[in-house]
Amino acid sequence: MNKAILAVSIIMAAIVILFVYSQFRDVNDFLSNVPLLSDLVQTTTTDGRRGLSDDAFQIGQVGIVKASDTELSLTDLFQKVESSVVQITDSSETDVFESRLGSGFVYDDNGHIITNHHVVSGGGGNRLDVTFPDGTVYRASLIGSDPSADIAVLYVEEVSKEKLLPLSLADSSKVRVGERVAAIGNPFGLSGSLSTGIVSGVGRQIPTQEEEGFTIPDIIQTDAPINPGNSGGPLLNMRSEVIGINSAIYSTTGQFAGVGFAIPSNTIAQVVPSLITTGSYQHPWLGVAGRDMTPGIADRLGLDEPRGFLVMDVVAGSPAEKAGILKGNQDTVIDGIPIRLGGDVIIAVDNNTVRKIDDLLAYVEMGKSVGDDLKLTILRQGQIMEVIATLAARPSQQESP
Repeated sequence: MNKAILAVSIIMAAIVILFVYSQFRDVNDFLSNVPLLSDLVQTTTTDGRRGLSDDAFQIGQVGIVKASDTELSLTDLFQKVESSVVQITDSSETDVFESRLGSGFVYDDNGHIITNHHVVSGGGGNRLDVTFPDGTVYRASLIGSDPSADIAVLYVEEVSKEKLLPLSLADSSKVRVGERVAAIGNPFGLSGSLSTGIVSGVGRQIPTQEEEGFTIPDIIQTDAPINPGNSGGPLLNMRSEVIGINSAIYSTTGQFAGVGFAIPSNTIAQVVPSLITTGSYQHPWLGVAGRDMTPGIADRLGLDEPRGFLVMDVVAGSPAEKAGILKGNQDTVIDGIPIRLGGDVIIAVDNNTVRKIDDLLAYVEMGKSVGDDLKLTILRQGQIMEVIATLAARPSQQESP
């Protein structure tokens, strides 16, 4: 009996080996199709400890998904994108220390380079040079620029297609706090520099540098080191996709202090096509100014909670005035701050809650176009009302959000 069992076992083992061999021609091929634990584990976390990435194991109908299928190591990421990041200088400025210096990246294979508006604005000569990582330099022309989004598009001619390697844009609305990111650029003229960190905040606002009273919404905050010269370079996720353009830092010294800001990629996708075709971009505009609700203001108005945006002023001839939005008419001081009461309180836009002006500005900028209707839910003298405003193009240098 034991001999019979042994014979059957040998025959079954031979069948299994033949089946495996028919599927995999050699042992190396077989092993290459077996997911190793190292493929499923991210070697280090953002703080240097060993551990699993968020994507290491995904349980569901698709089974286990390897993190390496979606994320790259920093070394691989840099090698993949370094040829797409360029240096931008102004050759009309003879003093290298006074010369504008920034970064940019390839947008398409037609010769368009994306950078910040503040990198290419100003200066007398406007002789802009684009230097590729291999050291070749090309004269660039500025074909479109938008100070309200701090985005500019340059064009370089007679560059071979092999040198123009566009970077892919991610959907910045899906960016999460804590996500690992990498910044590539030319800090202090040190070309091809990489720094890393995480997304440390989303939905920020920063003021535009040339248009007083306006802000850029939906900004991505990062702790990846960003210094002078990084401006215009890409902020990338670990899949080598652009999630933003490095644009500004928060610092009292002018050097990196742990907080950097990037224009989101969704703004790039929205603005750049218009800059390429027309040279400019029309931002939708409502024309109100005021203050976010505070406990003190809410208490003075008899509101249950401090939510919404108090309209203190309305620009003459603006969509807000045409829609009948009321401005304040009662000057007072609340918690030591001058406040003008009597105006409408905006509490929703197109049925989306408005907690503060950031919500309204981000919704208008990212979700609407010039000529679109906007349904505003307002609180007026204790009564909730709805008004419709038709958005106009933002006037240049107009001091109003």
